[in-house]
Amino acid sequence: MPVYVMLTTLTDEGMKTLKQKPERIKEVDKEVMERFGVKIIAQYAVMGPYDFINILEAPDNDTIVKMAVELGSRGTIRTLTMPALDVEQLVNDLKELG
Repeated sequence: MPVYVMLTTLTDEGMKTLKQKPERIKEVDKEVMERFGVKIIAQYAVMGPYDFINILEAPDNDTIVKMAVELGSRGTIRTLTMPALDVEQLVNDLKELG
């Protein structure tokens, strides 16, 4: 399944929600899996311009876009999502170029 990196930033509303109900993170994780079939491989809180980094597996780009739009439409986060390529596969693909 394709792998994606999703960077998220909490909005002011998202910060309030997280402070009042930290377990909301796990509720959203469960929803993402059940509703969209997206598996969370790894999830980290980070310092800097983003608040979280998530490594996800999703069936396809359409699924990951739908999930990102749904989560973003709630007004609690902003997302930046990028497809991730396996380095070994990249090396093999580049070797084919000659």
